[in-house]
Amino acid sequence: MSRALNKQELHNLAMNHVGKDLEQRGFEFIAINSKLKKHPQFVCIDKNKQYFFVIVRAVILPENPNNYDVVWMETFKKHAFENDAKVLYAGVGLGNINDEKQPIYLNEEYLLEYNGIQVLETNLN
Repeated sequence: MSRALNKQELHNLAMNHVGKDLEQRGFEFIAINSKLKKHPQFVCIDKNKQYFFVIVRAVILPENPNNYDVVWMETFKKHAFENDAKVLYAGVGLGNINDEKQPIYLNEEYLLEYNGIQVLETNLN
Protein backbone atom coordinates (compact mmCIF):
# COMPACT_ATOMS: atom_id res chain seq x y z
CA MET A 1 0.00 0.00 0.00
CA SER A 2 1.22 3.48 -0.84
CA ARG A 3 2.13 5.98 1.83
CA ALA A 4 1.16 9.67 1.67
CA LEU A 5 4.05 12.14 1.71
CA ASN A 6 4.29 14.29 4.83
CA LYS A 7 4.91 18.07 4.77
CA GLN A 8 8.68 17.71 5.03
CA GLU A 9 8.77 15.19 2.16
CA LEU A 10 6.60 17.48 0.00
CA HIS A 11 8.98 20.36 0.77
CA ASN A 12 11.98 18.18 -0.17
CA LEU A 13 10.28 17.21 -3.44
CA ALA A 14 9.79 20.88 -4.29
CA MET A 15 13.39 21.65 -3.34
CA ASN A 16 14.63 18.92 -5.70
CA HIS A 17 12.83 20.56 -8.64
CA VAL A 18 14.13 24.02 -7.75
CA GLY A 19 17.66 22.75 -7.11
CA LYS A 20 17.83 21.19 -10.57
CA ASP A 21 16.60 24.46 -12.08
CA LEU A 22 19.25 26.45 -10.21
CA GLU A 23 21.96 24.03 -11.39
CA GLN A 24 20.83 24.35 -15.00
CA ARG A 25 21.03 28.14 -14.65
CA GLY A 26 24.66 27.86 -13.56
CA PHE A 27 24.33 28.72 -9.87
CA GLU A 28 26.85 27.32 -7.39
CA PHE A 29 25.45 26.17 -4.05
CA ILE A 30 27.01 27.64 -0.91
CA ALA A 31 24.47 26.27 1.59
CA ILE A 32 21.30 24.18 1.51
CA ASN A 33 18.70 24.07 4.28
CA SER A 34 15.83 21.66 3.73
CA LYS A 35 14.10 22.12 7.10
CA LEU A 36 10.55 23.43 6.96
CA LYS A 37 10.13 27.12 7.81
CA LYS A 38 13.89 27.76 7.76
CA HIS A 39 14.87 30.37 5.22
CA PRO A 40 16.55 30.59 2.83
CA GLN A 41 16.53 27.06 1.48
CA PHE A 42 19.43 27.73 -0.88
CA VAL A 43 22.29 30.20 -0.68
CA CYS A 44 23.92 30.39 -4.11
CA ILE A 45 26.35 32.48 -6.08
CA ASP A 46 26.40 33.19 -9.79
CA LYS A 47 29.42 33.47 -12.07
CA ASN A 48 29.87 37.12 -10.96
CA LYS A 49 30.06 36.04 -7.29
CA GLN A 50 26.70 37.69 -6.50
CA TYR A 51 24.96 36.00 -3.59
CA PHE A 52 21.34 34.83 -3.89
CA PHE A 53 18.98 33.73 -1.14
CA VAL A 54 16.42 31.32 -2.60
CA ILE A 55 13.04 30.78 -0.94
CA VAL A 56 11.23 27.57 -1.90
CA ARG A 57 7.54 27.26 -1.07
CA ALA A 58 5.63 24.03 -1.68
CA VAL A 59 1.83 24.21 -1.79
CA ILE A 60 -0.90 21.70 -2.51
CA LEU A 61 -2.78 22.42 -5.72
CA PRO A 62 -5.11 24.15 -6.48
CA GLU A 63 -3.46 26.76 -4.18
CA ASN A 64 -1.42 29.21 -6.27
CA PRO A 65 2.30 28.52 -5.71
CA ASN A 66 3.25 31.99 -6.96
CA ASN A 67 1.61 33.74 -3.99
CA TYR A 68 3.61 34.42 -0.84
CA ASP A 69 3.26 36.37 2.40
CA VAL A 70 4.22 39.89 1.32
CA VAL A 71 4.68 41.23 4.86
CA TRP A 72 6.99 38.37 5.85
CA MET A 73 8.90 38.73 2.56
CA GLU A 74 9.68 42.38 3.37
CA THR A 75 11.51 41.30 6.53
CA PHE A 76 13.36 38.63 4.58
CA LYS A 77 14.32 41.13 1.86
CA LYS A 78 15.78 43.35 4.58
CA HIS A 79 17.91 40.39 5.75
CA ALA A 80 19.11 39.80 2.17
CA PHE A 81 19.85 43.50 1.64
CA GLU A 82 21.97 43.57 4.81
CA ASN A 83 23.95 40.60 3.46
CA ASP A 84 24.36 42.04 -0.06
CA ALA A 85 22.28 39.20 -1.49
CA LYS A 86 19.46 39.10 -3.99
CA VAL A 87 16.23 37.24 -3.30
CA LEU A 88 14.81 34.55 -5.56
CA TYR A 89 11.40 32.98 -4.95
CA ALA A 90 10.35 29.59 -6.27
CA GLY A 91 6.78 28.48 -5.69
CA VAL A 92 6.03 24.84 -6.41
CA GLY A 93 2.51 23.44 -6.63
CA LEU A 94 2.09 19.69 -6.09
CA GLY A 95 -1.03 17.60 -6.41
CA ASN A 96 -2.44 14.12 -6.74
CA ILE A 97 -2.72 13.25 -10.42
CA ASN A 98 -6.11 11.53 -10.04
CA ASP A 99 -7.96 13.54 -7.40
CA GLU A 100 -7.03 16.93 -5.93
CA LYS A 101 -8.61 15.95 -2.62
CA GLN A 102 -6.23 12.99 -2.23
CA PRO A 103 -2.67 13.25 -0.90
CA ILE A 104 0.47 12.75 -2.95
CA TYR A 105 1.83 9.26 -2.49
CA LEU A 106 5.40 8.01 -2.31
CA ASN A 107 6.71 6.65 -5.62
CA GLU A 108 3.58 7.65 -7.55
CA GLU A 109 3.11 10.23 -10.28
CA TYR A 110 1.99 13.70 -9.22
CA LEU A 111 0.97 17.02 -10.71
CA LEU A 112 3.60 19.76 -10.76
CA GLU A 113 3.05 23.47 -11.28
CA TYR A 114 6.36 25.31 -11.38
CA ASN A 115 6.66 28.58 -13.24
CA GLY A 116 10.35 29.05 -12.58
CA ILE A 117 12.23 31.38 -10.33
CA GLN A 118 11.03 34.91 -9.60
CA VAL A 119 13.55 37.65 -8.84
CA LEU A 120 12.26 39.80 -6.00
CA GLU A 121 13.58 43.33 -5.72
CA THR A 122 15.36 43.90 -2.43
CA ASN A 123 14.47 47.59 -2.42
CA LEU A 124 12.79 48.07 0.90
CA ASN A 125 9.24 49.43 0.79
